Amino acid sequence: MKIIVGSKNPAKVNAVKDVFSDVEVKGLAVPSNVSAQPYSDEETLTGAINRAKACANSEAHTIGIGLEGGVMIIDNTLYVCNWGALVDEKGNIYKASGARIPLPDKFRDELSQGKELGDIMDDYTKSKGIRKKEGAVGVFTNQHVDRMSMFSHVVLLLKGQYEFNRASM
Repeated sequence: MKIIVGSKNPAKVNAVKDVFSDVEVKGLAVPSNVSAQPYSDEETLTGAINRAKACANSEAHTIGIGLEGGVMIIDNTLYVCNWGALVDEKGNIYKASGARIPLPDKFRDELSQGKELGDIMDDYTKSKGIRKKEGAVGVFTNQHVDRMSMFSHVVLLLKGQYEFNRASM
């Protein structure tokens, strides 16, 4: 079995390698076919599914995993959200979501104009490549949770569903 992750982003690829440590894992840049900055749970989940499907269809005997970060609003508060999807060899789709934390209200205007959270975070922190390292979740949790560990949790949820389904058959 091989797993292909629908991204070359180290935070995403390493999250999958962390959870599936006994399996060959590689990243593949595939389109999400959603906005560059997903702006709802639905859009973020759709991007994860699209990435997982593209990876699962790229090679025989391959599991595809798509991980997507986005933002969403609940009760007029802006939150970071994240979704994952796993597509197995038979085309079954497993879905999971993870941690959510509020983002500063001042990000809302730039996000609604189509700017990506990663770019906003680079400006906010005056550094480069936040999306490939700690992510917004790392910055706003004072490094207690980083982007890789956030996605690792989502991948654990996906793996657990996949294993449960295989054991039930």
